[in-house]
Amino acid sequence: MSRKHHHLKGAEVSCCVKYFLFGFNIIFWLLGAAFLGIGLWAWAEKGVLSNLSSITDLGGFDPVWLFIVVGGVMFILGFAGCIGALRENTFLLKFFSVFLGLIFFLELTTGILAFVFKDWIKDQLNFFINNNVKAYRDDIDLQNLIDFAQDYWSCCGAHGPDDWNLNMYFNCTQTNPSRERCGVPFSCCVKDPAEDVINTQCGYDVRLEGKYIYTKGCVGQFEKWLQDNLIIVAGIFVGIALLQIFGICLAQNLVSDVKAVKLSCTYTP
Repeated sequence: MSRKHHHLKGAEVSCCVKYFLFGFNIIFWLLGAAFLGIGLWAWAEKGVLSNLSSITDLGGFDPVWLFIVVGGVMFILGFAGCIGALRENTFLLKFFSVFLGLIFFLELTTGILAFVFKDWIKDQLNFFINNNVKAYRDDIDLQNLIDFAQDYWSCCGAHGPDDWNLNMYFNCTQTNPSRERCGVPFSCCVKDPAEDVINTQCGYDVRLEGKYIYTKGCVGQFEKWLQDNLIIVAGIFVGIALLQIFGICLAQNLVSDVKAVKLSCTYTP
């Protein structure tokens, strides 16, 4: 009994754990605020904030959503972790742990389902790319994202250049008045190492004249890239998972310390 009394009287919050958790989360808090700010600024530049109904009018995927969602989650988690650690608030620390644990569980579940239903995921990726091919000219951020993907993976369309027939500006119908008829975006063009300036008109009429463009689809190229970089991708996901587990352990450790201190304060010998 005397040993238990001595332990309670000597209970204290670990400053190392407390301020390490605070520093660990303030980085994510600031990054989350930056991501959120970038997303809101991008929406303001496109006039979305002044006309909120346009959010649902986007024909394809708006890349700004990534900044909004990721930034919002990081901001909330960082806030809960920072204030919870600094103020030794067990409610915020438990919220941080549960929220982070839920994200970890969702990531793990998503990874397992993606492996089990990889054919379905491939079909959804094909649908996703084709759907955004249709909306290529509707959103500048989406346009830049598609151009980056096609240039990085040396691909064109979901399965090939003819997928650009889905876009009203690039389709080959005789009634299409667009100058880009039967063409592809410049990001589909095979780059000439001798050219210092990007030729944004290199995709004009390419499917009529047979110019040099990427003929492989982005779905297949992405799969190939994933297989070639499997160790790196897996390492990144494992690293993120370990960071999440580490954060949960720190928060739970701090909660235990705070409870022990409160118990020692209420203890009467």
